[in-house]
Amino acid sequence: MNPLRLNPLDAAWIVTESRATPNHVGGLLQFKLPIDAPQDFMRKLMASFRSHREFAQPWNQRLKQSFSKNPSRIWIEDDAIDLEYHVRHAALPWPGGERELGELVGRLQSTPLDLSRPPWECTIIEGLEGNRFAMFIKMHHSLIDGISGVKLLQAGMSTDRAKSLNFPPFWATGKAPKTTARKRTEALIPTVTQALAGAVQELRVQATTVPQLAMAFGKMVRSAISPEQGMALPFVAPRSVLNGRVREKRRFATQQFSLDRMKAVAKAADCTLNDVVLAMCGAALRRFLDERDSLPEQPLTAGIPVSVRPKDDDRNGNAITFIVSTLGTNIADVRERLSAIRQSVKQAKEHVQSLPRQAMMQYTVLLMAPTILTLLTGIGGRTRPMFNITISNVPGPDTPLYFRGAEMVASYPASIVTHGQALNITCQSYAGFMNFGFTGCHSSVPSMQRLAVYTADALAEMEATFLPQTALPKVAAVPRTPTKRKAKAVEAPVRKPRKKAA
Repeated sequence: MNPLRLNPLDAAWIVTESRATPNHVGGLLQFKLPIDAPQDFMRKLMASFRSHREFAQPWNQRLKQSFSKNPSRIWIEDDAIDLEYHVRHAALPWPGGERELGELVGRLQSTPLDLSRPPWECTIIEGLEGNRFAMFIKMHHSLIDGISGVKLLQAGMSTDRAKSLNFPPFWATGKAPKTTARKRTEALIPTVTQALAGAVQELRVQATTVPQLAMAFGKMVRSAISPEQGMALPFVAPRSVLNGRVREKRRFATQQFSLDRMKAVAKAADCTLNDVVLAMCGAALRRFLDERDSLPEQPLTAGIPVSVRPKDDDRNGNAITFIVSTLGTNIADVRERLSAIRQSVKQAKEHVQSLPRQAMMQYTVLLMAPTILTLLTGIGGRTRPMFNITISNVPGPDTPLYFRGAEMVASYPASIVTHGQALNITCQSYAGFMNFGFTGCHSSVPSMQRLAVYTADALAEMEATFLPQTALPKVAAVPRTPTKRKAKAVEAPVRKPRKKAA
């Protein structure tokens, strides 16, 4: 393959990484063993993974410092990948439930990737109750974003159980053509003509986008002066316990909901599915922080990644920008909170959509530049955050997927926390369900499992508010496996909020 240079946003994930703030994302894939699976199914699966030595992009890419006129790093092909390092095996004491699985994934998510190798790891996990097993796959964020990650997931599995029986491991799907060493070397040393042509093109883009960027940031300033416009702004978020310094260890929790339930609420409330996701998170955070007497008077804000990747773009790397929305955590009424969120998201989307596509990268880099600087200078988590929490909603496949005859029953995203951002909530739709992954700093977000439970209570509260009890739709039981019910049973009892002194 030809060497690929990192764009500015991809490079930012590299330069801001530290031992306490690794910048990789992950996916916890849960499978149900085939009915006819032999007793040595897992042993054979592990042996097959360790023996398969064909690799496709991005699994065979590793970082290399460029020595051309452009000093940014590049991706090159690695011809000597050590599968003993990349593929691991773990087991829970049977029968392992959601809590035990979450603790294991939290430990796996805590460890940085080795950036001298292709930055990914795959851990096969057995010992789960309900005749299940799991895989936890993590990859550096500089290599993929949410949309490209879902495409990798779909490419490695099949909607047909029979066709999936002989599927190769994920890293062998979609083999990319190789290039010779000479071609790779030539690509690293641009000619004078190529350099001049690139410079002229860059100047043209800058000349076009600078006025548009100035207008975009000018609108933000006007919104700060006139907050009644309803648009949430970066760096006006209140300080909270979620926005300090973080340590190495991570917590991870999951929750699963029927999409039919969430869509019914969205229809009744005349809002989008994403608005419902934000309202559930806002209500859960309000309750979680209020119980700890640490709920700010101002509403928390969420940074929401928005994909700007064209539908026919199959490249890896990041093609996202951010919008900022209120979470309405200062509003007790369910209807008013959702209305505030809906209005805030609408304003933010209109603001970003007013920019042309060629200006998106510059806009995102300029927007993120203050946060990147705080991380590079060591003051991250000690200043006002850009927003209080990242909440991401990634659309996934709507039909069941199979791998080696095993049906995938859930896919939970694990994401990044960093100084100033101690909690991340990412959800992904899959086969009629919405799967929430909660990733948090172990020290900053204690008892994070309660937050996952509170999102379920928030959805029930919205159903009671927007849907008459007699009109509730019949929906599939949640979850598809019996683990959630048991997971809730082992949750520590929730204390009632203490009455504040008059």
